[in-house]
Amino acid sequence: MDDIDKRILKTLQLSGRKKNADLARELGVAPSTMLERIRRLEEGGVVRGYRAAIDPNMLGLAIQGFISITLDHHRMEDLQDFEDRIRKIPYVRACYNLTGRFDYLLHVAVRDLEQLSMLIKTQIASLPGVSRSESFLVLSEVKPDGGWPIEDELFVESLENGQTRN
Repeated sequence: MDDIDKRILKTLQLSGRKKNADLARELGVAPSTMLERIRRLEEGGVVRGYRAAIDPNMLGLAIQGFISITLDHHRMEDLQDFEDRIRKIPYVRACYNLTGRFDYLLHVAVRDLEQLSMLIKTQIASLPGVSRSESFLVLSEVKPDGGWPIEDELFVESLENGQTRN
């Protein structure tokens, strides 16, 4: 991956709907070159898709939270069973298997506290193997997902000097 690929990725993370010709002009390459590079990044699995950033409040999902899960057994089949069941719950936006004092962290979005309570009681805490769950409500989003950090000289240098980006 060269500097042009990195610049393409940075731009696509911020604006995935940008037209190929506009992107090519911004980065100083021919549109055909841009198209080929994007195709190569997609086929190589670097770019996994394009999504719209949707305001959850506009969907009536006013409550977001995180739920930590501790399982009572850690056999591979128990973990796989839990993960398979979690994937089927639509209000679970993301599920992460972690190290530390709990096994999984779920990111959930629901209409209200009543729906959150029902989700936890009937669909999450009642799953086989769940021994403990703890909920954390999101009060505000301080830093929205801005995409993955893509290395460049300035970024690496700022990390080495203990600085942050504005």
